[in-house]
Amino acid sequence: MTSQDDVTTARNPTVDRRARGESIDSGAAGMDVAALLARVGVHSGEPLGGADHPDAAVPRRTDSAEAIEYSRDTMDAVGPRRTDSAEAIEHSRDTTDTAAPRRTDVAAAIGHSTDITEAAASGHIGGNEAVGPSADTARTAGPGRIGGAEAVGLAVGPSGTADPSRLGETEADEQSDTSDAAWRTTSSPNVHVRAADVDEVAEEIAALADRFAASAVGVDTDFFDAGGTSIAAVEFVAALARELDIHLDLDTVFFDARPRRLAQRWLAEKADGSVALLEPVESSAESPAPADTDDLALLFADLAGADRLPVVAAPESVVPRRILLTGATGFLGSHLLLDLLRHSDAHVVCLVRADDDAAAAHRLEHALRGYALPWSREILRRVTPLAGDLRRPRLGLTAARWDTLAAEIDAIVNAGAAVDFLRGYPSLRGTNVHGPLTLAELACATRSKPLHHISSLAVFNGSTATTLAEDAPTANVAALPIGYDRSKWAAEALLRRAGEHGVTVTVLRPGGIGGHPETGAHNPRDLNTGITAALLRFRTVPGFRYLNAAPVDWVSRVAAQIVLTPDAWGQTYHLTGPPTSLDQIMAETTLGGMGVRVQDWARWCADVVRAIEDEAITELEPLAQVLRSPVARRQLTAMVDTPPATATRTEAFAAAHGLPAPSSAGPARARMLAALAAVAPAGDHPYLRFHETLSGTVTRTGESVSFPCELRLTLSVANSAQVFAARTLDVTGELTCPALHDEPLRVDGTATVRPHEGIPLPDELRHPIMRYQLTLRDPAGGTWWWTGHKFAAARRRFVRQLGTQVIELGRVGEPGSYTGEVAVPMHTYLPDQIDGIEIDPRLPERQRRLAKMLWLSWFGGQLGKSLMEPMLRVGIDLLDLRRALRKEHRR
Repeated sequence: MTSQDDVTTARNPTVDRRARGESIDSGAAGMDVAALLARVGVHSGEPLGGADHPDAAVPRRTDSAEAIEYSRDTMDAVGPRRTDSAEAIEHSRDTTDTAAPRRTDVAAAIGHSTDITEAAASGHIGGNEAVGPSADTARTAGPGRIGGAEAVGLAVGPSGTADPSRLGETEADEQSDTSDAAWRTTSSPNVHVRAADVDEVAEEIAALADRFAASAVGVDTDFFDAGGTSIAAVEFVAALARELDIHLDLDTVFFDARPRRLAQRWLAEKADGSVALLEPVESSAESPAPADTDDLALLFADLAGADRLPVVAAPESVVPRRILLTGATGFLGSHLLLDLLRHSDAHVVCLVRADDDAAAAHRLEHALRGYALPWSREILRRVTPLAGDLRRPRLGLTAARWDTLAAEIDAIVNAGAAVDFLRGYPSLRGTNVHGPLTLAELACATRSKPLHHISSLAVFNGSTATTLAEDAPTANVAALPIGYDRSKWAAEALLRRAGEHGVTVTVLRPGGIGGHPETGAHNPRDLNTGITAALLRFRTVPGFRYLNAAPVDWVSRVAAQIVLTPDAWGQTYHLTGPPTSLDQIMAETTLGGMGVRVQDWARWCADVVRAIEDEAITELEPLAQVLRSPVARRQLTAMVDTPPATATRTEAFAAAHGLPAPSSAGPARARMLAALAAVAPAGDHPYLRFHETLSGTVTRTGESVSFPCELRLTLSVANSAQVFAARTLDVTGELTCPALHDEPLRVDGTATVRPHEGIPLPDELRHPIMRYQLTLRDPAGGTWWWTGHKFAAARRRFVRQLGTQVIELGRVGEPGSYTGEVAVPMHTYLPDQIDGIEIDPRLPERQRRLAKMLWLSWFGGQLGKSLMEPMLRVGIDLLDLRRALRKEHRR
């Protein structure tokens, strides 16, 4: 796997392009929209398109809340021009292109990109008119027809030269097709890139990206929306450098992963040597760099989409009977679907990204089963899988199907979101911002419907508040560290505007969503899960203040109840349990013998990334990708400083409806740690281990001759969760038995303490104490299976029962051919299994003593319980017999 450093070797090491592209000038933080427009060269009193624009005759609105107009025919805004990027004016999502771009050699295309043209000076670009330079004003050129596509012209200063702080370019939206523009400007004031070149390079990039994504990638398709993963992005970047000689850093891809945009960035950099699209021009000592308002301008343009919503009346206050649910294939969404079905009679329509409804049903079933949730005909009877796409206008549905859906449903629940801390706002907005806007349109269509939106506590990241209350103001948008946080903030802001139009919006904000305390199901790509897995593996934790989290079953149950309770609609709820402090985590891990040490945040990141790379731990590679990214680490830094969240309204609602409190941290976390135990193998230093020697005889089935048999085993556990949650020990060692082979056989497998909770096997009166499931391998490659049970019965030889295995073994794939019994010699029990317990030497002495004490108390308690169960059963049987005799006597 190619590292990010390898990919970016040829780039200027002093330029942090991703950090520059995402930075927000602190002076712009408190500006209103009108001031923001002025910063990027658009005066609040002039039309965006200039005198030649079709909308020029329409009076400009100056109210800051409505400074950016949306077209009613598109999902995207005709927004303000960005200071240094191509995202000022968006194409309509329905734009189609009839001219197919030519495919050509990428090297030749890059060569074309260095051509310099003076077309802007004449006001004609590619044979089409554009707004020319003005010597009197720094007025922004409006959208002209450039090669048949709308684009933003050059902004010029008083001298008639191009003003780099106000340059713009064309951008196609995520759902639009290729533009046939002949020329496009770049972020360099003296460089123009031929649109034909951009199209050609974009085609090459799209063809390469197609190999690493789950579905087809077009030139205007976001790589991640097409199913690309963070790991696939690393491979994609390496392939671009290796096969196409296109060198883009990983953060550039995460910021906006559409092939056309990547081509524009690369061609612009090749053209002027240092400047990339979407990035501010390098400042000089005399001229400071302009503030980067790219994300903000685009974000506020998106917010204005709510202004075109109609004003509607409040929805009918009744329990919904037909619910539209998005995100049902996600971790929370799948649990929420089941809770809506369990606790109501509603029918649920699940919007699933798929080619057709049959594929949507298959994907939904696969998702539910993957999270250990049931799937049956009864569930399918009450669920309608609907193939669609949250990112597209009308959810990708036909007009007729959109109208039918609007008429049939009476509530909308939006659990769909693109959750990726590495992607920039431009890459996430289609799902996380445009999607909620489309659902708000659906809530207004035909008849008013309530909209329940799953947001996130991430809207507070960067906030200086001491507590995060449900009605507290969210963070300043300029302080939000990453694109994901901004997209969730924008969605809430947009829906607040929708609320001003009469849409009833309920905002549900989870924090970290933990694994299911019963099934152990968890989200393997969740950041909290990754940090927990790193904790298990490396036994270090960054110094944080609080974790605001709750298990998925509780989050889902409360959310479902709010959706089904009309009196609860229209409020904001924090779906998080009591905050967990660092001291609580340390206490739990110390009791569990984990020996976790606290590290400085920066040191922890560096050590974890280095360890993942050195040990090639593929399971933790997604976490490494986040920790390698300076931009994504901003979000993690915000998490470290997160204050505690309060949930006063949620707690009152849960109490009023008899909902249980979130599962205590101990059991829920133990289940999840057990599920993650495979990520932390025992290695040379398991958490705990001891030895066990057994000897006895085995007899071939149908024969009377016995053969001696001896085992020398080592039983170990990788972490405390493996014991307390799964009650399973790892077994290794060797077996000597001349009946099987002249040489010792290698042994590995597991031993389970009190299997089936000690319930007797069918047709058995003895209670199982332990079950050994072992695999034996002889030097010649032969494989055997071994099943052994330690049983407890109502008799006095208690110690003997604890050390004796009743065994059966045979060749793999064949029935058992030997039976027998082996036992622990009494003189080895104390030195091996008590005095001989070995605790991980990396733990401090105090924690090693505590770990040994906890193990002996837990294991001794399990064995004692096993020995008492047969006695209790005999007592119960005697009482039942006595009752039966009395009853018979009375007759």
